[in-house]
Amino acid sequence: MSCCFFSASRIKQKRVPTRNNNQDISGFLPVNIQIFTYNELRSATDGFHARNKLGRGGFGTVYKGILRNGTQVAVKALSAQSKQGLHEFLTEIDTVSNVRNPNLVRIFGCCVEGDNRILVYEYVENNSLDRALLGSKSRAIKLDWGVRSAICVGTARGLAFLHEELEPYIVHRDIKASNILLDQNFVPKIGDFGLAKLFPENITHISTRVAGTSGYLAPEYAMRGQLTKKADVYSFGVLIIEIVSGRSNTESTWEGMRKFLLERTWQLYEEGKLLEIVDPDLEEYSEDEVVRYIKVALFCTQAAPTRRPPMNQVVSMLSRDIRLNEKELTAPGFFRMGENKGLSPTHSTTQLVSNSNVSITEVIPR
Repeated sequence: MSCCFFSASRIKQKRVPTRNNNQDISGFLPVNIQIFTYNELRSATDGFHARNKLGRGGFGTVYKGILRNGTQVAVKALSAQSKQGLHEFLTEIDTVSNVRNPNLVRIFGCCVEGDNRILVYEYVENNSLDRALLGSKSRAIKLDWGVRSAICVGTARGLAFLHEELEPYIVHRDIKASNILLDQNFVPKIGDFGLAKLFPENITHISTRVAGTSGYLAPEYAMRGQLTKKADVYSFGVLIIEIVSGRSNTESTWEGMRKFLLERTWQLYEEGKLLEIVDPDLEEYSEDEVVRYIKVALFCTQAAPTRRPPMNQVVSMLSRDIRLNEKELTAPGFFRMGENKGLSPTHSTTQLVSNSNVSITEVIPR
């Protein structure tokens, strides 16, 4: 069965412009997207000065900018080495232009002049979650459990919106701490839709070139290129564990052992010692709630994608004090980067083909 990822997109209906300038793309953009000149954005960022650099993403560098009317924005300048072509650039704009949700970053406009391709987003005051939580202790923001749990729930709601409320739905493909932005009240906003895929209603999964970040990739996607909503669910499960532990899953050692964070978490679950994974900087928290969050993360990262809960159920599991049906919990899927052989599984992948229908939560709350 053949499919088109962008059936609801203007890009499908019109030929992509052959010259890269603002005049050419004006007819290819939604009406609510503002077109900026390169000089406007250069002025807004003080010549893309290093002091205004907010971070670097998969396709380029993000700068803080102030427009002539005083509006603060985040300016994403794609690098010359970026593999994102003009089609993908216009797709990113078209994908997010009409998406409105408190937990998703808004796009304001763009610029295409010569080789310059630039996206203009809303500015989010507290930068990204990885800087706030996983950065050096000297610059990391102290996040108590109340803030961390709210970040988990807010991010889950944003993903549930993409998966369940949009038609066609969107698979983000790169859920990770650096793509979760925090506003002045630490409300999480999912950003960087450069890898997002739209799915027509009758399509459940696609086979595609693997794109994303090692450590967050679901095994079936990393090893076979099989992309579904459940790939985002897996990445979100990894993210929960990072938020609880204050550590990155991309670190390959744990207390001297060659174990990634997710592997160590599963080991501690089997030993009944999940609280050992909790960030030592967390001073006050509900042990029962923290343990429930970790277990939800393990449900999300199960090796078989069909066993992972949909994001609307994940929201319920996180926000309500419910008993989890751990009899249905199976081991996570793990993989490591091989030296010359690419991705290789470090856990049995026989569970990847499971089609079991499971009940993850009990009916009666605790």
